[in-house]
Amino acid sequence: MKFHWFHLMPYPYLPDDFKEKYHSVWVDPPAAELYDPVKGHQVYNDYLDQLEYAEQCGFDGICVNEHHQNGYGLMPSPNLMAASLARRTSKSKLVVLGNSVALYDPPTRVAEEMAMLDVMSGGRLVAGFPVGTAMDTAYCYGANPATLRDKYREGVELIVRAWKERRPFSFNGKYTQLRYVNPWPTPIQTPRPPVWIPGGGSVETWEWCIKNDFLYAYLTYFGYMAGTSVIDGYWETVERLGAEPNPYRAGFLQFVGVADTDAEAERLYAEPAQYFYNRCFHVDPGFAAPPGYSSIATIRAGVHSQVRQSASQVQGKLLSWKDIVDRGCVVTGSPATVIDRLNDMADRMKVGHVMLLLHFGNMSHETTLYNTTRFARDVMPKLRHRFNEWEDKWWPKDTLPEIQRPAPINIAAE
Repeated sequence: MKFHWFHLMPYPYLPDDFKEKYHSVWVDPPAAELYDPVKGHQVYNDYLDQLEYAEQCGFDGICVNEHHQNGYGLMPSPNLMAASLARRTSKSKLVVLGNSVALYDPPTRVAEEMAMLDVMSGGRLVAGFPVGTAMDTAYCYGANPATLRDKYREGVELIVRAWKERRPFSFNGKYTQLRYVNPWPTPIQTPRPPVWIPGGGSVETWEWCIKNDFLYAYLTYFGYMAGTSVIDGYWETVERLGAEPNPYRAGFLQFVGVADTDAEAERLYAEPAQYFYNRCFHVDPGFAAPPGYSSIATIRAGVHSQVRQSASQVQGKLLSWKDIVDRGCVVTGSPATVIDRLNDMADRMKVGHVMLLLHFGNMSHETTLYNTTRFARDVMPKLRHRFNEWEDKWWPKDTLPEIQRPAPINIAAE
């Protein structure tokens, strides 16, 4: 089993009365009133330090993503974060769970920037292509929700082809027409970096991932017990299409808080968890599912995205620590308790890639480092053996030796 340290980079200074006073955390919260860029300077640096520390602790991947106009996640450009991390890390893979391809015109911009990241990092890129939430796409960037998924899939097709062909070609799609497709640089990884598709519950995405040999990563903030039905649907599709039931072709996201006891876990993690669910996830239902955003197949299957779930389940309520733990949103407690719960997750879901939110809400820098250390030291080694009998085909291969940089010149000595 592989473990990835995932950061949402939320804004940690939303006021106590945020949910009562403001319409939504996404799309229209007034930045001039709520965001302090001086505090933001320290926040970004703390968050990058945490991602770098995760590599030091032995996490397989460090994850960033893309969102717009919100206090939930301060990464309109995950590529900027990954570029910084490419220079400050050397072992962990860079799992970029953006870019939202349909928002880039032309999509070859994504092919170029991700190839840059792969080259800068020495072949450590995992390329994630989400459709993007309705808030980011339809409301912040004005994309048509009815054509969004077609445009997205055409863009992914163009990017993957640009990486694999490695020779100039023409592309005449419905949404993009290019006489010359010839991106420089090209990725180190051949024929392409591994592609992960972060999903929120669209059923047609399962078949698309399997046919294109993409990893399906289910991102929900309601825990593995609530997410099992979606993953079950994915594995049923794998079986129906006759694909290999390899656990490494699937990923899942889980909040975790490790402490000595349940009481200590509540002391450390209750406030940041409530901050996340009651402020960072305060999404107006009107933004969550515009007409045309969800496919007919998904609607018929009764599957809802994790953002739409949040809007319906959390709107108008203040979740307590007990609510959050009882629902399984956060797996928390002693190392033995967390190991037991994550073994249960592995048994039920059979996912080889686990993305961990060890920072959430307004968790302090010190508590984040503590949680990261405890998980890496006391939990991760006990779960590493899971699924070792399978080959991970959706992971960068170590193709480049570590870069040997010359010692700095001592100018004073001259």
